[in-house]
Amino acid sequence: MTSQHEQSYHFGVMRRAIDLIDAGGEGMTLDRLAAEMGMSAAHFQRLFSAWVGVSPKRYQQYLTLGHAKALLHDRCTLLEAADAAGLSGTGRLHDLFLRWEAMSPGDFARKGAGLTVYWGWFDSPFGPALVMGTDKGICGIGFASETGETAAMADLTGRWPQAHFVQAPEHLRPWVDRAFGTHGPDTTPLHLMGAPFQIKVWEALLTIPSGHVTTYSQIAQAIGHPKAVRAVGTAVGRNPISLLIPCHRALRKSGGLGGYHWGLPVKRGILAWESARAEA
Repeated sequence: MTSQHEQSYHFGVMRRAIDLIDAGGEGMTLDRLAAEMGMSAAHFQRLFSAWVGVSPKRYQQYLTLGHAKALLHDRCTLLEAADAAGLSGTGRLHDLFLRWEAMSPGDFARKGAGLTVYWGWFDSPFGPALVMGTDKGICGIGFASETGETAAMADLTGRWPQAHFVQAPEHLRPWVDRAFGTHGPDTTPLHLMGAPFQIKVWEALLTIPSGHVTTYSQIAQAIGHPKAVRAVGTAVGRNPISLLIPCHRALRKSGGLGGYHWGLPVKRGILAWESARAEA
């Protein structure tokens, strides 16, 4: 099994390749991509295939901007249908099972006062990941490949400023191994810490199957606030548990990627990774 360190290294290579693909499009040949990475074509092909299970040529197609529109056309999930099919917070996501519980509005209003939050840095398939958790489960995941580690730490700790933060990666390791798919499909607990409206939006995100997408307007419809598209977009952007609560699967109705709190290259990388895994 590929280690998290190796996956993180693979993502770093892919992240550099994204810039080249953006500049050269699908016309960027395997030989040229490999040369720009300082690798042989065979080694570069093996590296990409090990990371996503498809060739660099196929992966280039996933990374193009048109892929988001293709996802909307072919794999756009109607949230009401997904919910009716039982794809909710207890459904299967990222080859693992999630169990979640929400913080009460009163506890959220106290901004984490009296709460102990454990944190640690971990390798992930998408670069360095800052993971935070309470005794109830993971409450935060941030990616630092675009923002930097200092900014990621300030971002997550600033959400619960009255909490007591303790560096304790060993406390989080079992959950992190499940979250990033390196230790079987055991239940991964999540602790959703947000305002009631935000939690409704995050609940809707949890119904979107891996390899599929939805739109901000569909989320607004699903939670009973069809005119609150802008507010939904804000709540999606404030999701603290990246990847596991899949805010990266929310796109603009036009097919545009929209924003992503940890950087659009990371969002594109996650969508491409999921699409390739779904078809592998």
